[in-house]
Amino acid sequence: MADLPEKLSADGTTITVGDPEASLTVHLYEDPRCPYCGEFETTGGAPELRDATVQRKARTQYTLASFLDDRLGGTGSKKAVNALRAALAEGKFAEYHAVLYANQPAESVDGYTDASLLKLARQVEGLRSPAFDAAVKSMKYRSFVAASQRAYEQAGGAKEPDGPGTPTAVINDVRIPLKYNGTALRPHVLLWPAAAHSRRPRAVAGHRSVNHQRAKARGCGAGCG
Repeated sequence: MADLPEKLSADGTTITVGDPEASLTVHLYEDPRCPYCGEFETTGGAPELRDATVQRKARTQYTLASFLDDRLGGTGSKKAVNALRAALAEGKFAEYHAVLYANQPAESVDGYTDASLLKLARQVEGLRSPAFDAAVKSMKYRSFVAASQRAYEQAGGAKEPDGPGTPTAVINDVRIPLKYNGTALRPHVLLWPAAAHSRRPRAVAGHRSVNHQRAKARGCGAGCG
């Protein structure tokens, strides 16, 4: 995805990857430590979404949350979001984002440390540099991290003041119903053309309700949120 444009939008928090003229826009809300985000990014709809983005059929937007640090303890989400912002400054956000989720630590482990983030960055050609390393170690983009978390919370509206849950997908301004997102958000839903054009995303069967109950039991909402 190195040849695709990626930029920080004017709102200062939304990261957009892909052709700005693509007819399909998928906006994802994720926390780097969220295990359901990890499932979505590795075995859910994200691989097909990346293919569609490379083919310039879709563009992908990201709002990066970091609430799981407060919920689980540690600083891994904040450090990962900061490192992702640093990767964006180097034009390597998409590649690094994929690497982080492919190597996501266990939920109970605060595994996104400076050392691990820098080590994983070696998997992205051309990412490691004195500027990138310094940005990771100094939390250069801490204001972005805080602003992104606020944007995530605001996306939940009055009914969900803590945020919409992660992962959440919004397709051409139509939000996939919460009970169908996460691991149940399969490729045929994520890239289903009617979801983009009819503004009526189709419900699909999945084990979301099971994940929801497990998540609630450990303090992680529908998905995480």
